[in-house]
Amino acid sequence: MRRTLILVVLLASAAAILGVIRLRAQPRRVLVARRAQAGRISPHERVTETINGAQLTIVYGRPSMRGRVVFGSLVPWGIVWCPGADEATTLESSRALRIGTLRIPIGPHTIWMLPAPDRWTLVVSREPEGFHTRYNSGADLGRVVMTRRDLAAPVEELTFAIGAAPGGGAITLSWEKTEVSVPFAVQ
Repeated sequence: MRRTLILVVLLASAAAILGVIRLRAQPRRVLVARRAQAGRISPHERVTETINGAQLTIVYGRPSMRGRVVFGSLVPWGIVWCPGADEATTLESSRALRIGTLRIPIGPHTIWMLPAPDRWTLVVSREPEGFHTRYNSGADLGRVVMTRRDLAAPVEELTFAIGAAPGGGAITLSWEKTEVSVPFAVQ
């Protein structure tokens, strides 16, 4: 009995050591990505598209409705909101963009929105990163009115999309029964 117990302890120890060795052999970025997702209610997503020679990437936390009323309740009207969860949502482009009259230079920028029942505004910040509850109005690069439309079916998880549109592209956010979008041109 004692010999069996010692054998079990030795085998368990060996398995634990092999597990640590296997973890250390993995690339650091894989470990960081796993740690970053562990324990998050809202998974983090990345959407990347190339439009007119510019590579655009939006990185965001992706919350779910989970039976909640989102706009006008969870996300109140008239208050600047980070469209996502955890870290602030970022927009990065390999070339300068023009959204409405707003020129957005190369580089990552955090993006925010000002929702209202009938009018939404995209807010682009000079800050390359941040936390989703720490909006800094002093870092605003500018604001642009977005197009809003009601959706026939609800979208459970907040979803960003980047796609081609006449004259360039468009950034679209869909969640609950709302879709907002803004066209852009590559400079």
